[in-house]
Order: sequence, then C-alpha cells, then structure tokens
Amino acid sequence: MQPDDLDPLCINTLRTLSIDAVQKAQSGHPGTPMDAAPTAYCLWQRFLRYDPEHPHWPGRDRFVLSNGHACALLYSLLHLCGVRADDSTDGLAVTMDDLKSFRQAGSRCTGHPEYGWTTGVETTTGPLGQGIATSVGMAIAGQWLSATYDRPGFTLFHYNVYALCGDGDMMEGLGAEAASLAGHLKLANLCWIYDDNHITIEGSTRLTFTEDVGARFAAYGWHIERVSDANDLTQLTRAYQRFLDTRDAPTLIIVQSHIGYGAPHRQDTREAHGEPLGVEEVRLAKEFFGSDPDKQFDVPDGVTAHFRDGFGRRGRDAHTRWLERFADYRAQYPDLAEALDRIHSRELPAGWDSALPEFPPTTSGLSTRSASGQVLNAIALQVPWLLGGAADLAPSTLTRLTFDLTGDFQPVDAQPGGDYRGRNFHFGVREHAMCAIANGMSLSSLRPFVASFLIFTDYCRAAIRLGAMMELPLITLWTHDSISLGEDGPTHQPVEQLASLRAMPGMTVLRPADAGEVVEAWRVIMTRQHGPVCLLLTRQAVPVLDRTRYGSAAGVARGAYVLIDACDEMDIEDGTPDVLLLATGSEVALCAAAYDELKREGILARVISMPSWEIFESQSLAYRDHILPPSVVARVAVEEASTFGWERYAGHEGAILGLHTFGMSAPREALARHFGFDVAHVVTAAKAQLMRHGTRARGEMS
Repeated sequence: MQPDDLDPLCINTLRTLSIDAVQKAQSGHPGTPMDAAPTAYCLWQRFLRYDPEHPHWPGRDRFVLSNGHACALLYSLLHLCGVRADDSTDGLAVTMDDLKSFRQAGSRCTGHPEYGWTTGVETTTGPLGQGIATSVGMAIAGQWLSATYDRPGFTLFHYNVYALCGDGDMMEGLGAEAASLAGHLKLANLCWIYDDNHITIEGSTRLTFTEDVGARFAAYGWHIERVSDANDLTQLTRAYQRFLDTRDAPTLIIVQSHIGYGAPHRQDTREAHGEPLGVEEVRLAKEFFGSDPDKQFDVPDGVTAHFRDGFGRRGRDAHTRWLERFADYRAQYPDLAEALDRIHSRELPAGWDSALPEFPPTTSGLSTRSASGQVLNAIALQVPWLLGGAADLAPSTLTRLTFDLTGDFQPVDAQPGGDYRGRNFHFGVREHAMCAIANGMSLSSLRPFVASFLIFTDYCRAAIRLGAMMELPLITLWTHDSISLGEDGPTHQPVEQLASLRAMPGMTVLRPADAGEVVEAWRVIMTRQHGPVCLLLTRQAVPVLDRTRYGSAAGVARGAYVLIDACDEMDIEDGTPDVLLLATGSEVALCAAAYDELKREGILARVISMPSWEIFESQSLAYRDHILPPSVVARVAVEEASTFGWERYAGHEGAILGLHTFGMSAPREALARHFGFDVAHVVTAAKAQLMRHGTRARGEMS
C-alpha cells in the first residue's frame, strides 16, 4: 500500500470527470467530489473488496454515499473501476455517455444515487442521514449472517460497510439515533468516513455547528480516527487499516478537507457546494490539477488499467476464493447453503405457512395486534431469516419472537444470552433510525419487520418513503391504529396517518378486520418479493367473525370482498343490494352489526371489507364492479380516520363516517358515542342515502 506514481493522476481524473459532469448538466454539486476524491480513491483502490464483474456478490464490502449530492464522485468511480451493469454481461454500469448526461432524463447518473437504477448504488440516498442510518442495517445484517451461518473454517460474511458522509449527516438527528445504536451494538464491521469540509449551503458550519463531533461519537462508544489532510494517502491508509484492526466498536474517520479543492476562487466557499464552477473556473481548476483544460471527460492513459489492477484484481480474487469456500460449505452444510440461496433469492422455505394458527369465532373478541403476534411467531418459526423488533414498544405491539432460541441481537457482553444470532431487535426510542436500519437489513436480503404505534409513522416517514422507492419488501407493523386506543388522547390517536400512507407510491396498506383477516394479511405479506407493507392493527379487542356466515377471509388477497350480502341471505333474484356498507379494520364489525339492524327493517345491505385499497385497485375492473356495483349509488363508508380518499369508493354523494378533527382523551366507548362510530349512526346514514337517491327498500316489498 505504498504510494504509486499513478495515484495523483487517478484522483485528479475522478475530480475532473465530476467537474465536467456537473458543468455540462449546469446542475449539481462539484465541491465535495473535488475534496473527497482522495478519500474515496484510497478506500476503493486499496481496501474495498468488491468484484466489478459481479456487483451483487453476497460477501462483498458495501460502500454507501450518504452525502448523495456528491454522486458525481460515485458515478466516476463506478465508471473508472469498470463495474458491470445488472442488465448486461459486457456493458458498464456507468458509461461515458451516462456521465455526459448527468442529471438528464434516462441517464443512470441521476441527481442523487438511486438503488435499482444504477448498478453499484447500494441504497437510495437523498435526505441527509438516511445513508449512514441504512448502513447500520447493512452492518447488522453482516453480523447476523456471520453469526448464524458461518462455520469453523468457512468465513462467508465477514464483510465491512463503509459510508461516506458530510456535515449535514452529522447534524441530522437520524444520524445521531443510528450512531447511538451502532455504538451500543459494537458493530466493528461499520466505518463512517466524515468528510469534514466545514461548508453547507448557507455558508460556514460555524453558523450552526461547532460541537466536537469526535467527542460525541466517542461517547457513543465509537473508535475515532482523524486525518488532518484529505490529500494525504498515507494518513488515510493508516486510518482505514486501524478500522480493520478494531474489533470491538464501529469506527468514525474524521477527514479534514477543503470543499472545491483546487478551484482558486471557489475553494472553501458555499458556492462550491451546489453550483457548477463555471467555464473559466473549470479551466483554472484543471490547470491546478495538471490536467488539460481544453479536454472534457478525459480519462488519461493508464487510469482504468490502474483501477483494474488494484480495485478490480483484489475484488475478483476475493470473490473467487469466496466461491471456492462456498462450494465446500455447500458440500458440508447443504441445508445451510440452501437457506442462504433462499435468502438471496427472496424465496420462502417449503411449509412456511404450515403452522398458522386458527382463530375460532367469538363475540368477546381478540385484538388484531394479539392475533398478529401469534401469526408472526408461527411464521418466524418456519422462516429463520424473518427477524425484527420495535422502537421500545414490543410489549405493546406484541412483536417479540417468543419461541426457543430466538434470543436478542446484542453484543456477547451486553447481557446474558445476547449475541449476534438473536432475532429480536431492540431499537430503543428511535423510530426513524429503526426504519432506516430495517431498509439496510432488507437490502442485505433479510426479511426484517419493525413495529411501533401508527401515530409514530410521522417520525419515520422519510425512511418508509425510501423503502417504498427502492421496492423493498419491508414489513412494518403499526398498532393502536385508531382513536379507539382511548385515553392517551389526540397526541397518540392517529387521524391523517392512514390516508398519508395510502398516498405513498409503492406502499401497500393492510388494515385487517379480525383475526381471520390477520392470517390472510400475513399470507399476502410473506409472498411479496417487492414493495413494503404497512400492517395496521388494533389495540382493542374486536369480534372474530364466524366465517360459516360471513365471506371467507381469503378475500384479503384481493384487497376487498363481500363480507355479507342480504340479497344472498334472502335469495333476492337480481342480487343487487339497496345500500353498500364499506369499512376497514375494527369498523367492519360495526357495519356487520348495522347490517343486521337494516335487514330487520327490510333494507338489503351489502357489507364490504376493504383491508387494502392498493390491492383492490390492482384487480380487474370486472371484479371491482362485482364488489362495488356501479348501479348501487347509496353507499356508506366507515373508518375511524380522516375521510380523505373515501369518495373514490363512496362517491361524491355517498356518506363517509370518519374524522374531520383530531381525537379526544376519553374511554373508547365515550369516543365512539362522541364521534358517531356506533350502529345507530351507520343505520341512520344508510337510510339517509336511500332517501337521497330515491331508493326503496326492496326487502320490505318482498
């Protein structure tokens, strides 16, 4: 690892490619790629274990660019290192044409790194703090996989996770949440590299950020390394090696740098952060670097070969050794190898649903959180890589795995019985970090679940949104799903959260009505390979419906289904009801009770359970019209949440019994009376609909 004559040329090529990409786009952030190029170069060329021809090799090191605005540097690295695209056996992940079309439509060089769009991008990073928090999940996954599947003589998952970050990542509360947990967990395979250039969009960090970051991280339990000059490869090499030698803590490397390094009029200025340098400043910077100022997107002779002989050769050799080791492992531990195959292909083991519980009907009821806890344990017993926890709320969300040998994911010396094989995770009161960390675990092919109260999705929305953007099959469980949680009052009673989750592209929301629907909701969840799910669950007991009278809960798989229909019960020939009662979750039982009252009065109602709007919308038009006949305009929708969106199904003249205000601190029964979530209000609304639309009760006539 001695300095090489080509090191400066390669570093400056990274800088000039980044400068040219931003300048041509007339958009982007050139300053950090210019100052962090030596930091990234030293890591990639001398340490990172990554096979450019097989970028998804499970044993690879991970590199996360958390300060994603500096993505021109990552794209330049991917190009010069020859990383291959997923969709091609001989094409580059980032071609020169991609660099030249930086930030333009269709380019693989998007304005911030996007997972699934550009090979080599390990996670989507945009909002600052997300990348470093996600990297904690990747490191956790590495430790869990190693502890669970490595065997003596077979080291498969001792990979490291590196995250390059900046001042903004250090300021964001998310970063602090994630760093605190990583320090507690002693994730020695995690290295954050802090590019400390002292500049943000508004100017010097002296405006707002004067703390001793190293002291803060030392208090978290991190090992701290300091590099006084980002251009000093000897210091950088020493710092990376000390990370590798540290066995009992994550490492923070603080690298002092100058944003816009080499640009005579822009270095150390806020303008270097987020503006193209300008034609003349580009020329001056290239002259400073010893590059030809008249050339754009120039890759001098010897640069790509140098990366190929360093980064490329080391990665290929490491991958080859790993494949040989895994072949021997498969011969000696075929069952474990098969499990790893399934993990990485996101396939379920045979018989994963063989022990699902059955819930007999009962009017005394069972909370859907209780039913879900039982189903979760039954599935996790069969799917060893289903694992997760809550943000200090497992006793309330009922998400702890309780069967033998589950254990807690903890450092060996943290508590009796703790080790990295544990499948129960304690995230602490850190909802935002919890979801970002779970994204990292999912990106590592595990099947994580996380849990909290529905109201606290407000604290972690950015991470949930990125999970949806990346189409990760993350399982999120949200209990206390309505104002019926009771006395905790408006601060804890969700109102608008349900509508906002439904509005998120790529998100599937499931709000089951009873224990039977909970079982079927989990069937939907576990068979999904792409896209996250929000499972919304009640705190309070709800009736377990008698499926000999009511429609099969298997209808959950289609998003909505007919729970009960008076036309069927009364053998009405045309099969068209007078009024539709639509509901989700705990309000389905309320509509079923109202149905009985309406039937006694000769009104033919149909009760429709709609646990998932998104799944229902994916069904054929014929099925949707069968469930919601267009000819039936008398409709009542009932949900203990904001009414926003229900007009899609109730119609603009339909009745929507929901919330237009925040909740109230009171016992559940008092809340139901106050807000009108009772049988009388549903019946009254149904009758008003019939009068409004001039519909006669055909049951009376028959």
